[in-house]
Amino acid sequence: MAGSYKARGIVLHTVKYGESSLVAYLFTDVGGRQTYMIQGVRSSRGRGNKAALFQPMFLLEFEGVEQPHAEMHRMKEVRNLVPLSSVPFDVRKSTVSLFMAEVLYRLIREVEANEPLFDFLCSAVQQLDRMEQGVANFHLWFLVRLSAYLGFYPGNEYRDGGWFDIRSGLFCDAMPQHRTCMGPASARLLGGLMEREAAELDSLRLGRGERLEFMEAMLIFFGYHFDAIHSVQSLRILREVFC
Repeated sequence: MAGSYKARGIVLHTVKYGESSLVAYLFTDVGGRQTYMIQGVRSSRGRGNKAALFQPMFLLEFEGVEQPHAEMHRMKEVRNLVPLSSVPFDVRKSTVSLFMAEVLYRLIREVEANEPLFDFLCSAVQQLDRMEQGVANFHLWFLVRLSAYLGFYPGNEYRDGGWFDIRSGLFCDAMPQHRTCMGPASARLLGGLMEREAAELDSLRLGRGERLEFMEAMLIFFGYHFDAIHSVQSLRILREVFC
């Protein structure tokens, strides 16, 4: 990227800067993770307050401006790429989107285009927005599918009664000697989430204890590859709402 460019982006994180500006971290289609200085976005004067556009996982299209020798790009002509009708107003969905955004903010560092990942994330947040049932399972499904784009999706299919070896990334017939694994219940759920689409999550009947056990297992799985997963602050809120 050089000079001015058109881009689409997904909001991962924002930090207030001064009285009216924001520093926004986005995952973009043209340059991976990028940081933007957005001036006057929180001002009540002029043509409205655009800070509402920069909520977690909001989908934007904008014109970016790369400045020589500056760590942050500028942004202008920003607008919604796809308006979200329920995520901002449904506490369950907004909690999930906050979790999704924080996971991505902490794990994704690459400043290069990754079109398959970008397309998956755009699709995932729109599916969450449309969901009427199964929202409580969406964050579990999201982590499973995200692992494919981060390079450590399970390498074989689930078999009845099997375990999941976290170190090798493979389902197996018995507990591995190192014991870094998912037990039969979580392994079965992992296999089930690999086969389901987001629209089918309402058919997955899980209790809070089952969700919590699987979530803890997935954090160990992610933590084996990314230490940063353990510092995701929105996990506490997520557990309170769903687990």
